[in-house]
Amino acid sequence: MIFKPTKLKEVFEIELELKGDDRGYFMRNFAVEEFKAHGINAHIVHINRGFNKTKGTIRGFHYQTAPKAEDKILQALSGAFYDIVVDLRRDSSTYKEWQGFEISAEKKNMLVVPKGCAHGIQTLTDNCEMQYLVTEYYSPEHERGIRWNDPGFDFKWPLGSPIVISDKDANWPDFTG
Repeated sequence: MIFKPTKLKEVFEIELELKGDDRGYFMRNFAVEEFKAHGINAHIVHINRGFNKTKGTIRGFHYQTAPKAEDKILQALSGAFYDIVVDLRRDSSTYKEWQGFEISAEKKNMLVVPKGCAHGIQTLTDNCEMQYLVTEYYSPEHERGIRWNDPGFDFKWPLGSPIVISDKDANWPDFTG
C-alpha cells in the first residue's frame, strides 16, 4: 500500500499495489501496522457496504460528533465515485477546507477520512458498490451532516446537481460551525 498525503491534514489516498501473474492478482488492502505507521486508527469495529444504482447519486455529507466520532476507510468494489472530504476540526490548519477524490474499482485506490471530517460522495457510474471500514459504531444522536450545496463551502461536484438524493441529505441546514 502506498499512502499518499493530501492537502487536508491526516487525509490519505491509498494506492493499492497489485501482485499479478497469468492467474490474476493479489493485493493487500488492510494491514494494522501500516495504518498505525501513518497515524491512522486501525481499530475497525464494523465494515459497511453501500450500493447505488444510478450514476449521479449523492450521499452525504456525513459525520459523527465526539465521543462517537469515527475514522473511515473507503473503497469502490465496483464502479466509481467522487468523494469530497471537508475538514471540520476547529484546531486543524485546514479547517473548513475541502478536497475531492475519484475512488474507483478500476484504480484500486482507497481514501482515509479521519475523525472530525465530513465526507460526501457522488457516484460516477451506475451500479456503484462501496465498502467502508469504520472505527466507531453508528450513533444517531451523534450523527450530523452538511448539505451537498451548502453555500459556505462552494463544493464542485463533477456531475453537478444530484440525480438521486435522500430527503435527509437534501435538507441538512447550512453549516454554522
